[in-house]
Amino acid sequence: MSTVACIFARAGSKGVPNKNIQTFNGKPLITWAIELALQVKQINEVFVSTDSEEIAEIARMAGATTPFIRPSDLATDTSPEWHSWQHFIKFLADKDGRLPEVFLSLPATSPLRSTIDVENCLNEFKKGRADFVVGITPSERNPYFNMVKKGEDNQVDLVVQQGNKYSRRQDTPEVFDLTTVCYVGKPSIILTKNSIFEGKVAGVEIPKERAIDIDTELDFQIAEFLFKSKTNQ
Repeated sequence: MSTVACIFARAGSKGVPNKNIQTFNGKPLITWAIELALQVKQINEVFVSTDSEEIAEIARMAGATTPFIRPSDLATDTSPEWHSWQHFIKFLADKDGRLPEVFLSLPATSPLRSTIDVENCLNEFKKGRADFVVGITPSERNPYFNMVKKGEDNQVDLVVQQGNKYSRRQDTPEVFDLTTVCYVGKPSIILTKNSIFEGKVAGVEIPKERAIDIDTELDFQIAEFLFKSKTNQ
């Protein structure tokens, strides 16, 4: 099956300034994503969609294809990344006259993922049972037990109301966090829907130590600590 990977990396970032090109263990964060994608044999080509000439140059040096600079209206703080996915897939359709069979989004913010994680997601997708495959990891908090919402007068209550019938976390339904390890999908579905969960979605479990998503400076520090701990074993 023809498979293309794209890393969507805009210039703006509030939590970590210039996050996508911040140095992570000696290399720009985006470089880790590109190099990993190039190691996955099922991926035919690796692209980067960005609004930044600087990011595009770093991406090319790492081995990715950067065929355009993303329009500025698709690179704001409020721009849904889904629209950037659609923009990229329409570009491929115009360029090649057809859609690839498999689309893979590989965010730069999960530098601890492995090629095995990506391959497992691709293999699950190719079973043909889902429109999308996402990485998931066991959640440390559970909305049936120890996640609360705040109401009037500073009152708090459980996010999910089940008559408060659970007295032990072990008895609650198992829940997971979505990761940014990778997203696999059907290009034709992406063009006609507005979100992943408008289609059938399958999850592939990712070990927590490889599922961290860098969104803040603290995330960055934790990821670097875990990376160095692993390499020093």
